[in-house]
Amino acid sequence: MKRPHIFRTVPPHLLCVIAILLGALSCLEAAPDAAVAPAVQTLPPAKAAAVDAAVMAEMQKEQIVGLAIGIIQHGHIVYTKGYGLADREKNVPVTTETMFRWASCSKPLAAVAALQLAEKGQLDLDADVRKYVPEFPDKGVKITTRELLCHQSGIVHYANGQVIVTQKKYAAPHPFTDPVNGLDKFKESPLLFNPGEKFSYTSYGYLLLSAVVERAGKEKFDAQVQERIAKPLGLASLQPDYHWATIPARAAGYILEGAQVKRSIDTDQSWKWGAGAYISTVGDFAGFAAGLLHGNLVSKVTEKEMWTPQKTSDGKPTDFGLGFEVQVNPAGQLIKAAHDGKQEKTRTRFVIYPGRDDGVVVMTNSEWVNPGAFTTLIYGALAKK
Repeated sequence: MKRPHIFRTVPPHLLCVIAILLGALSCLEAAPDAAVAPAVQTLPPAKAAAVDAAVMAEMQKEQIVGLAIGIIQHGHIVYTKGYGLADREKNVPVTTETMFRWASCSKPLAAVAALQLAEKGQLDLDADVRKYVPEFPDKGVKITTRELLCHQSGIVHYANGQVIVTQKKYAAPHPFTDPVNGLDKFKESPLLFNPGEKFSYTSYGYLLLSAVVERAGKEKFDAQVQERIAKPLGLASLQPDYHWATIPARAAGYILEGAQVKRSIDTDQSWKWGAGAYISTVGDFAGFAAGLLHGNLVSKVTEKEMWTPQKTSDGKPTDFGLGFEVQVNPAGQLIKAAHDGKQEKTRTRFVIYPGRDDGVVVMTNSEWVNPGAFTTLIYGALAKK
C-alpha cells in the first residue's frame, strides 16, 4: 500500500511557505559548531583603535608571529580580535576562530571541576587522594586534594627534583586519554617536602588532580568539563588538544633563537589533562573568564574559598588560592584572580578583577612572549582618554 503524499492535499500558496521553512532549517543544520567571538563588538571605536595600536606596536617590537585578545567589561565580552599569523609558512592569519592551546590556564578548569564535586559531596577536599586513586603510591604521608589545588602537595614539577618515569607498555594506542595512566610519568618520584609545608608549583600535581576528579565524579574528566563548564558557558570550541586529531584552525607555534623566529616543535600535550591539555578560540577563553566573573560555575561560598590565599602549615599566606593566582588588599578582599600558561606553541594569560567586573585574556603562538605585558598594555590603552 502506498503512503499518501502529504503535499498533494496542501494548497499551492502553503507549499511556498513550507519550502522557505525547510530551506531555513537546512541552513541551520549546516551551520558550523565552532564558537566564534561575538558578532557585535561593543567596545567604543576609539578605545578599540587605541588597543589595536598598542598591541600591534608591541608585536612588531617583539617580532611576535600571532596573538589574540579578549576584553571583558561589566561582566561581558566587549572585544575580541586576532593579530598577525596563526601559521606563518602558510600565511594563515589569526582570527577569532584560531585555536590556541590554553597550556596551564587549563588548571583552573580542573580546579572548578573539583570544587563542583566538593559542593555535591562527591569529593572530600581534605581526604587522602589515595581514597580516589589508589594507583598513586603511598608516600608515607597524607596528600589531599586541597593541597593539590593550591600547589602544596610536595609533588615534583618538571625540573625541580628527581622525576622517575614508570616503564610500562600499553595496549591502547592513546593510553594517556586515561589520566590514571598519565601518573606513570611521575608517580614513583619522591616528594620534595611534606605536604602543606611549602608552595611549589606542579603540573604533575594537577595531573593527579585530574585523575581524582575522574574517579570522584565517576565520569571521564573531559566529559565533566564539557557538562559542567563548557556547556553552561557556551564554550563550543573548548576541547582537549589531542595531537592525533584534526582540529581545524589550530595555530602553529614559534620560538625565537637569537634574532631568528623558527617554527616550534609540536609534541603531544594532551596527556596533561587538567594540568595543560585544553585548546579553544580566544572568544571561549574569554568566555570562561567572564563565566567566573558571573559566578556561573560554583556557589558564592565556594568562590570565596577558591579565591582566598591558602596558607602553609606554619600559617604563612601564599599568593595562590584553589586553582588561581590571587591578590588581596590589606583587608583580605580579592583584587584579582589570574593564571598564566606556558607550553610548546603557546603562551596564555587571563586576569579578572571581580570587584570591577572586568578582565583581559591573551593567547599567542610565540613562545618568548610575556602575555602579562600585553594585559598591562591593553589596560593602559583602555585608560587613555
